[in-house]
Amino acid sequence: MIKDIIRNLTDEAISAYGFQSETNSDSIYNVERPTNPQFGDFSTNVAMVYAKSEKKSPMEIAEQLLNSFPENKQLIKEIKIAKPGFINFYLNTQFLAQNVAILNEKPLGPDFNKLGRGKSVYLEFVSANPTGPLHVGHGRGAVVGDSLGRLLRAAGYDVHAEYYVNDAGNQMEKLGESVYLRFKEMKGEKINFPEDGYQGEYIKEIASSDDYRKEVENLSNNEDALSLSSKVGAKIILDDIRESLVSFGVNFDNWFSEKSLFENDSVAECISELEKKKMIYETGGAKWIRSTDYGDEKDRVVVRENGNPTYLASDIAYHKLKFAKKFDQYINIWGSDHHGYLPRVKASLEMLGFDSSLLNVLFVQFVSLKRGSEKVQMSTRSGEFEELSDVVDEVGVDTARFFFLMRSPDTTLEFDLDLAKTQSSENPVFYVQYAYARTSSLFEQANQKGINLETIDSSVLQLLDSDDDRKLFLSILEWPDSLNLAVREHEPHHIVFSLMSIAKNFHGYYNQNRFISDDKEITCARLFLAKCVRGIIRNGLELIGIAAPEKM
Repeated sequence: MIKDIIRNLTDEAISAYGFQSETNSDSIYNVERPTNPQFGDFSTNVAMVYAKSEKKSPMEIAEQLLNSFPENKQLIKEIKIAKPGFINFYLNTQFLAQNVAILNEKPLGPDFNKLGRGKSVYLEFVSANPTGPLHVGHGRGAVVGDSLGRLLRAAGYDVHAEYYVNDAGNQMEKLGESVYLRFKEMKGEKINFPEDGYQGEYIKEIASSDDYRKEVENLSNNEDALSLSSKVGAKIILDDIRESLVSFGVNFDNWFSEKSLFENDSVAECISELEKKKMIYETGGAKWIRSTDYGDEKDRVVVRENGNPTYLASDIAYHKLKFAKKFDQYINIWGSDHHGYLPRVKASLEMLGFDSSLLNVLFVQFVSLKRGSEKVQMSTRSGEFEELSDVVDEVGVDTARFFFLMRSPDTTLEFDLDLAKTQSSENPVFYVQYAYARTSSLFEQANQKGINLETIDSSVLQLLDSDDDRKLFLSILEWPDSLNLAVREHEPHHIVFSLMSIAKNFHGYYNQNRFISDDKEITCARLFLAKCVRGIIRNGLELIGIAAPEKM
């Protein structure tokens, strides 16, 4: 918010100054917060950017630009120049205090809930195959998706959250085979378990379950036994996935079955439609879509030589059904190993007459789980993985969710279990929650001294004008920008970054300043400031599905 205002003022100064060069200043100069408050509340390097093309010293350009800045006394108290050519802005405390007070009334920003008004989003995430329990990699995608859904709803969007259940195809046959072979093994039969079979302990648990054994023992036909094994195995695993996600605070509006696309002939109808559009050709006994005509690196098979549709065929049918519902945006959250899959899905949407630009895919990078100096390898098929539910049981829901959001989804994440279990300021989620708990303690003390927080007028904030005060003010005022960025880029991790910054500045302020003292006016001002911080942290934690404890 403030940064944008200063950039606009700088652009006006540039225009008034009249640079001779054609440098695109808007994309190359910065407006940043200096680390040292001595150099202002904000600073720009615009003079240094233009120095070379204008063939003048940065200080000379800065001095001339200084005279070109439009007056904005409401925001800016003073503008100074510092070597080698920085232009530093010192803001009015009254402006900062007034805007912090607004956030006390509306902690997400005055117009945040209007950002998505009248707009709809179809959000699909997790969608892990029902062939094994969720591991920590799935957990990261779950938190990113769930937090994004919460964020978009708070911003006014109508959000439909969906889990696409991949319960059809070869993987389900492999699951059935794995369960059935373990069952036969438990009966004492000697078997040759395939290397690509699912080998985790959960397969043995399914094979030994009473309900499964009662049904499979009555079947003499091997094909029927395999079909039952696949059906029962998928149901047990999917029930476990649902339970794990609900316990993790993740819920969906709908669970969509891939199998239903075959049962209601959606896949066959989609293939037929593409054939009529001349978007499919046949070669080598297989059917291919002309995806290269729409930017894909090569054409793709949708029906194999044996007549069985590929996974792409059902994905095309699924996306066709979604786009037919005419949402304003479609967001999918996929693992980073699916990068190459996006062009073919977008190509198919274009073939079917849809606007593929409405589909936005967020790719979530891998998670490595750290125990001491060792990393746990995660592979559903081999069974060597760390289940999400085990990690949540060990570190707690709040900590797990927070840690999954501590990095941008497109970067790899090392989940440090030792740090996650630490009950100290070294643990980021503890640090943020403790800031909230500290405000509770302050208000309890204030209540004991007969101070009614509800009667304190926001105008008292203008009494706070020290470097510590202004640093906390500015940290708070960056919050709305972080939320808007998170919505615009579909990146909820910005919420975590901003909360950590506010908590850090609040703790620093708390350690350096007495909130309750003999100075009644300053006491009221600082308590009101704590109230602002409290509201932001509570609302921010709620956006990412984390509790705000009153005591710690």
